[in-house]
Amino acid sequence: MTLYFVKRALAVIVTSVFAQAVSAEPTALDRSSIPIAAPDYPSITEVDANKVQPPPLQVISPPEKAPNIVVILTDDVGYGVPSTFGGPVDTPTLDRLAQNGLSYTRFHTTALCSPTRSALKAGRNHHMVNVGSVQEIATAFPGNTGQIPNTTAPVAEILRLNGYNTAAFGKWHETALTDTSVSGPQHNWPNRQGFEKFYGFIGAEVNFLRPNIHDGFALVDTDKIRDPDYHFDADIADQAVNWMRAQKTMTPEKPFFVYFATGGVHAPHMVHKKWADKYSGKFDQGWDKLREETLARQLEAGIVPEGTVLAQKPDEVDDWDSHTADERRLYARQAEFFAGLVEHTDYQAGRVVDALEDMGILDDTLVIYISGDNGTSAEGERDGYFNWYSMMNRYPETVEYQLSRLDEWGTITSYPHMAASWAVAFDAPFAWTKQEAGDFGGTRNGTVIHWPNMIKARGEKRTQFSHVIDIAPTILEVAGIPEPEYVNGVKQIPMQGTSLVYTFDNADAEERHKTQYFEMVGNRGIYHEGWFARVIQTTPWNPESRYPITSKEGWELFDLRNDFSLSNNLAKDKPKKLNEMIKVFMEQAVENHVLPLDTRLLDRMDAKTAGRIDLMDGRKSLTVFPGMIGMAEDTFLNVKNTSSRITAAVGVRGDEEANGVILAQGGSHSGWALYVTDGYPAFTYNFLQHQITSLKSSERLPEGESTITYTFDYDGDGRGKGGTAILAVNGKEVARERIERTIMNAYTVDETTDVGVDLSTQVAQSVFPTARDSLFTGTIEAVTVEILE
Repeated sequence: MTLYFVKRALAVIVTSVFAQAVSAEPTALDRSSIPIAAPDYPSITEVDANKVQPPPLQVISPPEKAPNIVVILTDDVGYGVPSTFGGPVDTPTLDRLAQNGLSYTRFHTTALCSPTRSALKAGRNHHMVNVGSVQEIATAFPGNTGQIPNTTAPVAEILRLNGYNTAAFGKWHETALTDTSVSGPQHNWPNRQGFEKFYGFIGAEVNFLRPNIHDGFALVDTDKIRDPDYHFDADIADQAVNWMRAQKTMTPEKPFFVYFATGGVHAPHMVHKKWADKYSGKFDQGWDKLREETLARQLEAGIVPEGTVLAQKPDEVDDWDSHTADERRLYARQAEFFAGLVEHTDYQAGRVVDALEDMGILDDTLVIYISGDNGTSAEGERDGYFNWYSMMNRYPETVEYQLSRLDEWGTITSYPHMAASWAVAFDAPFAWTKQEAGDFGGTRNGTVIHWPNMIKARGEKRTQFSHVIDIAPTILEVAGIPEPEYVNGVKQIPMQGTSLVYTFDNADAEERHKTQYFEMVGNRGIYHEGWFARVIQTTPWNPESRYPITSKEGWELFDLRNDFSLSNNLAKDKPKKLNEMIKVFMEQAVENHVLPLDTRLLDRMDAKTAGRIDLMDGRKSLTVFPGMIGMAEDTFLNVKNTSSRITAAVGVRGDEEANGVILAQGGSHSGWALYVTDGYPAFTYNFLQHQITSLKSSERLPEGESTITYTFDYDGDGRGKGGTAILAVNGKEVARERIERTIMNAYTVDETTDVGVDLSTQVAQSVFPTARDSLFTGTIEAVTVEILE
């Protein structure tokens, strides 16, 4: 530890130069229990205010010289993507910070989004904060409930209660979807997790061109701000820059903590074509050659040790040359959009960095740029998807279909994802991808730390093993703030991460983070003192277990001191060492609430199947009213895979002609809507854009009150089956159609259920091009949704 940090730590223990809480003499603030208690002022007996001096007001300020802190986190960017770490995609912002800072070549995440984000802020392992997997598949088991406990206060709350201003922009994905309704609870929302300002989206992903955005707890009407060039990541960059400037204008001496978490490059890979066109032809060589090229650059730059080889790619990943010319044309264009979105994302992060420089505070701001919250996503499966919701509902799209819509790729009509083989290539030199906690392709992410005023090294690399749980302890040590024992009166579980400050000025410092488990949906691994053991239990393209979950079958062993890429399995050669590693994993698993292992993925999206809290548990009907908008799928009655009925009481006044959506769930890529168009009642069921079924009355709604009923008679005998749709007005059937297939798992991730409007994108897009067009012009008394046995 440098002398600077020794002095800082002592200063925190002994005194605070800012806070003068009780008397005129400086006194040390007790930061071990926060919020810091108000002073106990003595009673005043003097009547005349002119004859007595008031005691000094309490001011809670950070320790002297505590810096501004900015954490930049991108999404689904694998190790072999950014140019900074040898990848083929230009990331000038990350390059710039690395050239003037430190690159961490052995930094790790958790293999999925929510767990990485929760672990980052808490400084504890993801199961210790009950986020063992993404929020959408939480279960009832401790370690996997999705409910962050108050015993693990996040670093933002610690900083806020110690005098920092705090703000978060972009993706959150740490709130259980059942907690997003008006009924809450709201304790896991950003504004209850230490952030005074939040602007972004709550769930896993967003439609970049038509996002549902929250400012604090309120939905933003983004129709007012959209233009043809709108993109969500550019929007949050605007918001972050404006907030930082305002904060420094008002209180220039007060430090801030900014968490800038982009939506890119999580699916959908939506970016304006000019960004994708920059990479035109640059992936025509295919994924096999790309892996070789990336490794060559990594070796030349010293990002990977001399002698590193490519890990053998999975058997399911076909050679590029084995595909047809049409397939290769599709795949190459998919990769171009992915790369374009990566560079666009880095560009928006660069605008935040530029703003710091313009304000003259960049060099004294700790900037931590983590390139990806896990490896590149292989969730596009074999051929990719024009509409990624097809994957979520197990409806593969053909190459021919995708090629027929290739000109629409990246536009508002698409919701695209690339073929899984690209993910393997973009995670070079490793073999696996996002979801695979047992492989560094899923968990190793290039990371840069930049703080020129305190880190003397420039452009150097750090090779000590590090993990996302190390970020919170690093931030606290840099700020000179001790880890609190109590937060809001609750005793805290100690942070499990290791501050990285010891590496700042010592490239050869002995590694301090010596043991780290990994687990995600049964895929698991254990790092311990230079060795790594793992099991590839399932794959992103096949949810079936490869090995019995209770056996030792499938365990592999690697000596990381000589094998950077996990290419040489030593399990047969060193069975004793492997057994030692398995024992360490089991110890860690028990201690961190990892067990029991649950390999289910898409099946757990259903709350009842997963066993987690279900807001609609046991209910067969739900009546909603005007003003109820933005209801996430997990907060609404589940009408999938069953017969159902929707009954709407609406009204038409005088000569007015009713128009607009009465009730809609989902959006233009998947969902259903009950609406009125030019006075005619109608219903549309949108099955993944592949099959759109509409029913429409031949008669307009009469003046006055009417009852519109939509009934769906489900075929039964499994999930995602078809049925008969019937539309009636005032008890009279007006339309009947056959719906051949229905959604089995989820309509969407980011879109919602809305009364009187269809937010974001519209289910009946040809009828209502925008949310504003879909506003219902008549009156809605109530809408009742029922599950029919």
